[in-house]
Amino acid sequence: MPSFRDQGLVLRHYNLGEADRIIVLFTRGHGVVRCVAKGIRRSRSRFGARLEPFTLTDVQIYPGRNLRTITEAATVETFNSRIVSDYGRYTAAAAILEATERLLGEEQPNPRLFDLTVGVLGALAEGRREPQQMVDTYLLRAMAEAGWAPELEKCAVCGAKGPHQAFHPAAGGVVCAQHRPPDSATPMFGVLDYLRALRDARWERADVIAGDRKLGQRVQEEAHRLVVAHLQWHTERKITALDVADEAERGQRR
Repeated sequence: MPSFRDQGLVLRHYNLGEADRIIVLFTRGHGVVRCVAKGIRRSRSRFGARLEPFTLTDVQIYPGRNLRTITEAATVETFNSRIVSDYGRYTAAAAILEATERLLGEEQPNPRLFDLTVGVLGALAEGRREPQQMVDTYLLRAMAEAGWAPELEKCAVCGAKGPHQAFHPAAGGVVCAQHRPPDSATPMFGVLDYLRALRDARWERADVIAGDRKLGQRVQEEAHRLVVAHLQWHTERKITALDVADEAERGQRR
């Protein structure tokens, strides 16, 4: 691949040698790429804080024998300070970035998912919604962009119209009584409606369900478990940052 310039969201980084760092970027036009930022750990590095996680940057990338090299980086927008200053937002944002990398293959462009990820990080940084709610709505939409959306209306096996009472990640979402696997979950009343509201960004409906004094919290918790189970089944990977985000959420509710 020749050299290129693109916008990239920094997903994570790790050290290389004494002064360099590998930067994992989700770029708009080239998908996830891994690049070397040479000398970035030196005190006089020209990159500064432009290649930190939660930063949207404009980068110039050149090819290399094994890894590409970032030669220029200019900050487009940084969500870092607003996210890191709040532990709940930070853990939620970390979970979103890890899930993003798991959903994408190497160098598979997905501009719609890129725009969604940047938009959700911005909303999270501004505190528009509760962190767990932002994680769940993001995962539902991101899985749809990746081709793994859970079916929430008709039976995922036979296509029979709902409503259905069972959910099974391996089957693809809700299932009818005839095709329900033995270990299917039976979500409590309101959970599937809440998931549909998050998926479709119907915030007023989501708020009505979540605001129920008796059932609201339980609905949100069960909905979150279903989303995470579906994600981890189809990616075949545990999203470790989600455990940290869940613990932070539980701490805030105590």
